[in-house]
Amino acid sequence: MNLQENKTTGNWGEERASEYLEGLGWKILGRNINYPFGEIDILAEDLRKFVVIVEVKTVRGSGWGSAADLVRRQKQHKLRLLAGAISKEYPGRNLRIDVVAIDGEGIDHIENAVEGT
Repeated sequence: MNLQENKTTGNWGEERASEYLEGLGWKILGRNINYPFGEIDILAEDLRKFVVIVEVKTVRGSGWGSAADLVRRQKQHKLRLLAGAISKEYPGRNLRIDVVAIDGEGIDHIENAVEGT
C-alpha cells in the first residue's frame, strides 16, 4: 500500500469513527489537530463530559494484525504528550485516551486504552 492509499484508508476510518462516536451522543470537538509532537485524530466529549483523545486505527485486509495492536509504545508516548497539551487547554476537565479500531467493517472501541493521562 502506498502513502496515498494509507491516507485514503485513514480518512475513511476517521470518518467511520466520527460517525460511530456521534451515534453514541458524543460531541466532536475537533479532528486532525496538529501539535509539534503529534496529531490528534479526533478530540471529543463523551456523555460523562470527559474530554477524550481518540486514536483511530484502520486496517483493510489481513497481514497487519488487529488495528488495536498497531498502537505501539512510541504512539502511546505521543498520545501522552498530546494529553498533556490538551489538559492545558481544558483545565480541570477529566481526560482520557481511547482507541477506535476499525478492521474492515467492524469497530472496536477501547476506552482508556492508553494509561498515564
